[in-house]
Amino acid sequence: MARVSQEHLDARRRQILDGAASCFARNGFHATSMQDVLKEVDLSAGAVYRYFSGKEELIAAIVTEVLGTVRGILEQAAQESPPPTPDVLIPRSLARMREQRPATLDGGEWMFPRLMIQVWTETARSPELAAVLGDGYRDVRTAWGKVVESYKDTGLMPADADTDAVARAMIAFVQGFAAQMALFGGLSERALGEGLRALMAMGRTTADT
Repeated sequence: MARVSQEHLDARRRQILDGAASCFARNGFHATSMQDVLKEVDLSAGAVYRYFSGKEELIAAIVTEVLGTVRGILEQAAQESPPPTPDVLIPRSLARMREQRPATLDGGEWMFPRLMIQVWTETARSPELAAVLGDGYRDVRTAWGKVVESYKDTGLMPADADTDAVARAMIAFVQGFAAQMALFGGLSERALGEGLRALMAMGRTTADT
């Protein structure tokens, strides 16, 4: 029997993860059955269960992968000199997430914000998923912290600023904006950047007048 290449195995795993993510984002975790996933990816039960034991393992893998992508984007930004300011970095990070994970729902809506809401909801019910999300969140928070430290190193932020507090605030901007996209639509990364830029200019505007 011919040996299956690692490239083929990776592509099949990618197919299953993307199909499952679409199902979860579209219908919610509990309303999605493994039969729905099988239909979405057009594979047999044996082919899917070779990679994942069930929905819980699928969603944990999706969460881990998405948070790893976010962490990579931020760690790259932290190495830039000078580092991009929040009004540039946060919209750019969302835009790069859209580029790297471009899947859309049937109506053309970007899938990631809807999926994020579904994951949050399920985390409240699943200690196992909460642990996975908690580990990934700590890694992402650390990556944001590196960005904040780079702001301090280049004089863009006071040296005594609370690194973790600033990191959490920027995470809140991203999460809140994604939630608005998922729930209400009609928003863009550009709008987020413009809003942040106006907020950041408040003190300077007053001082200049």
